[in-house]
Amino acid sequence: MLKLNNTLIGALLGLFFTLISITQVEAQTKSVKNIVLVHGAFADGSSWAKVIPLLLAKGLNVTAVQNPLTSLQDDVAATKRAIALMDGPVLLVGHSWAGVVISEAGNDPKVAGLLYVAAFAPDNGQSLSDVAKTFPPGPGNDEVRPDAAGFLSLTPKGIHEDFAQDLPESERRVILATQGQWAAVAPGEKIAKAAWRQKPAWYIVAKRDRMINPDLERAMAKTIKATAIELDACHIPMVSQPKKVASFIIEAASNVSRKELVSN
Repeated sequence: MLKLNNTLIGALLGLFFTLISITQVEAQTKSVKNIVLVHGAFADGSSWAKVIPLLLAKGLNVTAVQNPLTSLQDDVAATKRAIALMDGPVLLVGHSWAGVVISEAGNDPKVAGLLYVAAFAPDNGQSLSDVAKTFPPGPGNDEVRPDAAGFLSLTPKGIHEDFAQDLPESERRVILATQGQWAAVAPGEKIAKAAWRQKPAWYIVAKRDRMINPDLERAMAKTIKATAIELDACHIPMVSQPKKVASFIIEAASNVSRKELVSN
C-alpha cells in the first residue's frame, strides 16, 4: 500500500511540474521582447527618443528605423532590414505614414503583432490617399508644400499649430529644423497585402490630431479590430505623452502571440 502511495505521489508530482512547464511556455509565446519603431513623414527615428528608454528599462530590445521617405518600397525595405536584425518575434510599431509601411512590412514572418500610433491602416490594394479621402482631412494638410524635386514638407505654421501643437515651443523648433522631406509619390503608393488581416493589432488614437482626422483614426482602429486607446494628444503622442505610449507598447508586447490571429 505504501509503495502504491509513493507511486501515486510521484505521478502527481510529475504532472504538477509538467503543468508548470506548459504554463511557462505559454507565457513565453504570449510575450515579445523585440520592438521595431517606425517613424512617419516629416520625421526621423529620433521621434521615438522619449519612448525608447522606457522600453529598454523593461528589458525590451528596441530598434528605431531610419526611413528614407523616398517611396513606400524604400521605407518597407528599411523596416524589413531592421526586423531581420532582431532575434525572435517582433512587435512592429508605426506612426502616421508608417502605418502604411508596417501594414506591408508586417507580413514578414517574424512580425507577431502591429501597433499603430495615430497612423494610417490601409487594406489590400489601398494607398494612404485611398484611406484618407474617406473622412474630411485634418487642417494640417493645408500646410504641406511641394518642392521642385518632388518632395513634401510642412510649413512652420503646420509644425507649430497642427503637427506638434501641444509641445513646448523649444521642442517644436527642433522638430521644424529636423523634419524629413517626404516623396510626393508616396501617398499614392498602394500596399499589396495588409498584414493586420492576419495578425493582432493595437491602435492609439490622438484626440487632438490636426494631421489625421481623429474620427478616421477611430474608424481604422475598428476596421482592423485593434485593441485601442485614446490619448488627449497632438499628432505625435510618442513625443508629447511618451509614458502613456510606452506603457501601451509594453502592454501589447506582453500579450502578443502568434496564435492570436484575427480572422480574414
